[in-house]
Amino acid sequence: MGEFVRVEIEDGVATIRLDRPKMNALNAQMQAELTEAAAQVGDDDAVAAVVLYGGERVFAAGADIKEMAALSAADMAGARSRRLQEFTTALAAIPKPVIAAITGYALGGGLEVALTADFRVAGEGAKVGQPEIQLGIIPGAGGTQRLARLVGPSRAKDLVFSGRHVTSDEALAIGLVDRVVPDDRVYAEAVAWARTFVGGPAAALRAAKEAIDTGLEVDLATGLEIERVQFAALFATEDQKIGMKAFTEKGKAEFTGR
Repeated sequence: MGEFVRVEIEDGVATIRLDRPKMNALNAQMQAELTEAAAQVGDDDAVAAVVLYGGERVFAAGADIKEMAALSAADMAGARSRRLQEFTTALAAIPKPVIAAITGYALGGGLEVALTADFRVAGEGAKVGQPEIQLGIIPGAGGTQRLARLVGPSRAKDLVFSGRHVTSDEALAIGLVDRVVPDDRVYAEAVAWARTFVGGPAAALRAAKEAIDTGLEVDLATGLEIERVQFAALFATEDQKIGMKAFTEKGKAEFTGR
């Protein structure tokens, strides 16, 4: 458990909780703690799915600008910019279903954290965006890449070039979020969704996530080969035997996660 990030596990669902009042500004310490939290939940076999959550009032308003303002190009060109991407890369690499529960603002680095998730649940009053252009910079923790892959290059350019805030309704319409619910139901909805993966075939879920995410980066032929290899490897798992036996015998599969 870190000072600004904690991991809470209940009934197979881990919550990675951002907790740096008032706005969950993502300073270097918080970024490091998120990297550690991602490794923790990824390695824990008791965790079937993960929720990223910033609390009832705000998801994360972005990077800690006060911490960054005095840095030079030389400062940022090396390890600092790499670390900025490393923590979101670590979150994106969690080998389990991940759902971001977005309340209040998810701006700049906050949206970049949410973009690492497989799914996003937003409150009706939530606002998301990449406002870095208004600071004379661009997103640096994956926003230009993950956003474009999610909503397409034209919409991503609109959001990044303008820096505007997007309402939850517009975010749903363009595919930036997957569900919109009342603000006081965001976390409960995300947890309920995460619980649908508890007791599922963990190896198959991991393989599916890796095949889809990796396949987005390559040509179709290479992507199909990635799928083929992952598909074949699952025939070495207990869950494949359990699932197919249950199907042929018209029973219910009780997966072991192995």
